[in-house]
Amino acid sequence: MNRSPRGLLVFCVIIVLVSAIGVVYSRFASRKLFVELQKLRSEREAVDVQWGRLQLEQGALATNVRIEKIARAKLDMHIPAPRDVRVVSR
Repeated sequence: MNRSPRGLLVFCVIIVLVSAIGVVYSRFASRKLFVELQKLRSEREAVDVQWGRLQLEQGALATNVRIEKIARAKLDMHIPAPRDVRVVSR
């Protein structure tokens, strides 16, 4: 194993170049993943805002007064008179 100093130098240069390319690729991949992370975070925030709006809308649409109003208007429903109510027990 008699290596010349020139061969060792060439080997070291190759190793340094491969290492440099690895570092550049690693930084590129890291930046790409960071951009993707930021995009997903902003999408999550938008979905959270939309979810909050939908919950508010559901709360407004599900009020007892509104349901009773729709039942009277569209379904012609009414509260039964006490004489029409039957209590069933075992």
